[in-house]
Amino acid sequence: MEGQSRTAARTGRRLVHLYAGLTLYGASAALQVRAALGLDPWDVLHQGISKHTGVSIGLVSVGVGALVLLLWWPLRQRPGLGTVSNVFVVGLSMDATLGLLPQPHSLGVRVPLLVAGIVLNGVATGLYITARYGPGPRDGLMTGLHRRTGRSIRLVRTGIEVTVLAVGFVLGGSVGVGTVLYALSIGPLAQFFLRVLAFPRPPAEREDEQVVARGGRPVAEPAGGHAILHE
Repeated sequence: MEGQSRTAARTGRRLVHLYAGLTLYGASAALQVRAALGLDPWDVLHQGISKHTGVSIGLVSVGVGALVLLLWWPLRQRPGLGTVSNVFVVGLSMDATLGLLPQPHSLGVRVPLLVAGIVLNGVATGLYITARYGPGPRDGLMTGLHRRTGRSIRLVRTGIEVTVLAVGFVLGGSVGVGTVLYALSIGPLAQFFLRVLAFPRPPAEREDEQVVARGGRPVAEPAGGHAILHE
């Protein structure tokens, strides 16, 4: 009974981490949108599509996530609770936060908003990865292509992100200093918050984890090596 109670409590904490992390992830993306100083590659794409369709950026994120998830099937990837939740929660949280935040015009407000968004994104990343309920759809696409092609994670991630960034930019998505700052800082921030927010794990559950930052949507998955950030 005591063991079952501990397991239930641990599961509850993991679920809190998962959904708090995904909700904060959407909120952090909204802060970066309102800062209007440049977005991460996938949100550049989402914003570009949003401008051409009139659909909110959050719902575009949901739609793109669902389409990317369909690509998992030929790659033989297995979605988890976190994978499916990521598709919906991040985009809906993003739209809800945008609905609450007015658009600032002063650079003195926009710069702190950008910094806050990126730091909050690091916190959110630490929360949802430590929940260990599966990677997001975009992360799974990256790791699936890595396994099927034999190419390095770095090369696959770069190829995907350059492609979505270029398409998003052509469609009118926001590329700027925020895009560069995000790319440079999200890896160290995610690594820091992964250590801070990690659950103490029972000996029977201790596995090495490979942590790959996909420039905005990091993913943790069991692997044979040591924990790394950016392969």
